[in-house]
Amino acid sequence: MKILLTGITGYIGQRLLPTLIEKGHTVVCCVRDKQRFDASKYDSTKIEVVEVDFLKEEMLDNIPTDIDAAYYLIHSMSAPKGDFREMEAKTAQSFKNRIEQTNLKQVIYLSGIVNEKQLSKHLTSRKNVEEILNSDKYHLTTLRAGIVVGEGSASFEIIRDLVEKLPVMIAPSWLKTKSQPIAVSNVIEFLQGVLMNKKTFDKAFDIGGPEVLTYKEMLLIFAKVRKLKRIVINVPVMTPRLSSYWLYFVTSTSYKLAVNLVDSMKVEVIARKNDLHNKLGIKLLTYEEAVRHAFDHIARHEVPSRWTDALSSKILQSGISELIEVPAFGCYKDEREQLVQNEEKTIERIWAIGGRNGWYYANWLWGIRGFMDKLAGGVGLRRGRKNANQIYAGESLDFWRVIYANRAEKRLLLYAEMKLPGEAWLEFKIKDNVLIQTATFRPHGLWGRIYWYSVFPLHGFIFNGMIKKIAQ
Repeated sequence: MKILLTGITGYIGQRLLPTLIEKGHTVVCCVRDKQRFDASKYDSTKIEVVEVDFLKEEMLDNIPTDIDAAYYLIHSMSAPKGDFREMEAKTAQSFKNRIEQTNLKQVIYLSGIVNEKQLSKHLTSRKNVEEILNSDKYHLTTLRAGIVVGEGSASFEIIRDLVEKLPVMIAPSWLKTKSQPIAVSNVIEFLQGVLMNKKTFDKAFDIGGPEVLTYKEMLLIFAKVRKLKRIVINVPVMTPRLSSYWLYFVTSTSYKLAVNLVDSMKVEVIARKNDLHNKLGIKLLTYEEAVRHAFDHIARHEVPSRWTDALSSKILQSGISELIEVPAFGCYKDEREQLVQNEEKTIERIWAIGGRNGWYYANWLWGIRGFMDKLAGGVGLRRGRKNANQIYAGESLDFWRVIYANRAEKRLLLYAEMKLPGEAWLEFKIKDNVLIQTATFRPHGLWGRIYWYSVFPLHGFIFNGMIKKIAQ
């Protein structure tokens, strides 16, 4: 079959794609920016990449008409600007308008569990999208999931941050809220299992794991897996705003996403019973099993996707390709060169930079800069990196975004997502056994220039030490 896959650079999309290819399907991957998607990792005969922004009508004709089914995996909860509910509604309507002009028979939509009368803005938006996607021109199958547990998922990483960093947690009352977490591997099984399954046409199914747990129970089970003793104390006076700040400063989430998560965490997300997992032959994993599986994959450096890889900077909404050409005029530069003895080993060090590997020199200063960024409302250093040794365009890397990564060309280009009075790039490339490291800063007004000169002495210390360590 020929399948259209949206949200391909998202957490679920990156995991579903290999499964569809393994099943022998041809997959049309919808991306807003081709530079963000590395198709070389997959069988080229099974993939077709089309550039589509569903908010731009002129790009919709890029979607072929000879598709059999489509997965709708688009959401905008952490969108950097505007009302995500309005964006999600417009995107869904645009998708539907174009899909109705194709030969498609089925649309599969991954939504959220919406069983409570009082829903969060996030879940209300998901329910609205489901209503928009309904059509008499094709069959709609909706899978409604609660908390998705897996290496790199938002819930997993947030709980991991809380458990591993806080021996005693003074937590808000919503930790008593019940939910039904589901392993990401089970979600992928459901998504694949309902494909062109006529028994699922024009129906919606809640999907969840075999247990109903409170958030507090999830924290304590996670601590048990990590062999940590943790104390969780509920404080009923903690307001939603304080809860959002609590999540923002302790975990790797952005403040905007923290606000939406807290809004959702006040609502119980318990799946309505159905026997879909039995019909599809799916063995549901318990929460503890899902957490253990996640850490097994982390230990083997098998993390195919992370929630932080979604675009976050306003400037990045125009596409990564706009940032590959580093500007030359009106910029300040710190360029350094260092002779290398072994190009391949140097490339390996460059490709492993950041995350738990650190920045090779004065990591404590990088840590201070990350903390200052958090105080200013930025992302800080807590996003880390997905894989210890591999890196691809579009991925997040601490408070940078990978813009270009080509080992054959020996070039890595990063774009700053920290709070800055300007724009910044950091580039590494090797030419004729010489490592060239360039930091470029394009200031915005007077404050940008003041910023550059105020940190200039530190740049000399940090960048000089870093290039020497990398080239060793």
